[in-house]
Amino acid sequence: MTVRVRFAPSPTGMFHVGGARSALQNWIFAKQQGGVFVLRVEDTDAARNKPEWTEGILAALEWIGIARGSYEGPYFQSSYATEHRAAASRLHEAGRAYYCDCTREAVQARTGSPHTGYDGFCRDRNLGPGAGRALRFRTPDEGTTVVVDLIRGEPTFDNRLIEDFVIARSDGSPVFLLANVVDDMTMGITHVIRAEEHLPNTPKQQLLWAALGAKPPVWAHVPVVVNEKRQKLSKRRDKVALEAYRDEGYLADAMRNYLMLLGWAPAGDREIVPWPAIEAEFRLGEVNPSSAFFDEKKLRAFNGEYIRALPTAEFIAACQPWLTGTATIAPPPWQPDEFDAEAFAAVAPLAQTRIAVLSEIVPNVDFLFLDTPLIDEGAWAKAMKEGAGELLDAAIAAFTALPSWDADSTKSTLEAVGAEHGLKLGKAQAPVRVAVTGRRVGLPLFESLEVLGRERTLTRLRAARLRLP
Repeated sequence: MTVRVRFAPSPTGMFHVGGARSALQNWIFAKQQGGVFVLRVEDTDAARNKPEWTEGILAALEWIGIARGSYEGPYFQSSYATEHRAAASRLHEAGRAYYCDCTREAVQARTGSPHTGYDGFCRDRNLGPGAGRALRFRTPDEGTTVVVDLIRGEPTFDNRLIEDFVIARSDGSPVFLLANVVDDMTMGITHVIRAEEHLPNTPKQQLLWAALGAKPPVWAHVPVVVNEKRQKLSKRRDKVALEAYRDEGYLADAMRNYLMLLGWAPAGDREIVPWPAIEAEFRLGEVNPSSAFFDEKKLRAFNGEYIRALPTAEFIAACQPWLTGTATIAPPPWQPDEFDAEAFAAVAPLAQTRIAVLSEIVPNVDFLFLDTPLIDEGAWAKAMKEGAGELLDAAIAAFTALPSWDADSTKSTLEAVGAEHGLKLGKAQAPVRVAVTGRRVGLPLFESLEVLGRERTLTRLRAARLRLP
């Protein structure tokens, strides 16, 4: 048997990090088993689907290493409408499904509770198809349905507690439960690896598989991904879009390493693990069934480690989208002709050790490419206290007289100026840094002055001096 897994997202919004985690787990499992990864786009929600969301899915998968052309598909669920309707007809003709015209209000009136499920009222009314009549699957009255799950063991469901559920609407269109099963059958899916939120649907789907005369797939329900309050990650409340992390400057290698740790851990005390090792060591049966906490702070730390591990040339290349702007990344505050690639290359190693996401490169280097620095007024207020004007006057004079302009010379010079004013270097450099870069923190000051150059440094010091009493 050839293992066939599928990833079946809906093109109704940005690509969820939880979906990305499931996609990677399916991808690795298929590779380990010498199997096939199938991409199926579940696009039957016509009111919410957009072509750009489908393209976003393909691009997001490619970003995390699941390249176009390396999998089967994408297939589109809407293309299988004929198969869906045929399956519904088969179930009806075999007596496994019946038409029902009950409204929610009618059911509630009979049961006396808005929380009680459907009561089987139409089971033996022998209704035919028609307006306002949905097709319901007739669930067994006795016995149990056992779901064999590679992660959760054998959850058992009492059949009498499973209501007769709708499988097709009154217009004949299938609901998710039936379409999902028929698609998996049609595509020969052998293993379904998906989030645990689908587990309550599994006994229903397993009953459908059996009613349609097919053996159900092997199930594996991976843990739901939650926030710090242990709530399921929500698009409305949490930062969940994979594209948002990509455009903020998270590296694909860091992201997929972190995603694979949501519910699984490699052997030993390791977390940052090369992708080939993850591919070799991951075991679906070792996934922890407990909820997985998506810790953005930890992801940020991961990303910083990956950034620092890049060769300098690769780091410079990785920064380019933020230095120029793209369709999804805002342009930097300088004009394209103001950017100096040599100057950036000179400070890149300094920036590489200080940023955790690539978008932070812009505020670290913008002072090099702007005529005047973007002044942080809060930083200005803290740095330009009493005596700052006299310090700047002395620094201007000393820097003007320097015989050579390099990091060591500017450092020793400002150290001497600070000593004359009773200040250690840390205090002395604060007003100089804000005057030159606009901020209190950033790249090492004296290496920055060397790259910026004497004349531009002096121009900024003089401009800052004019702002002071």
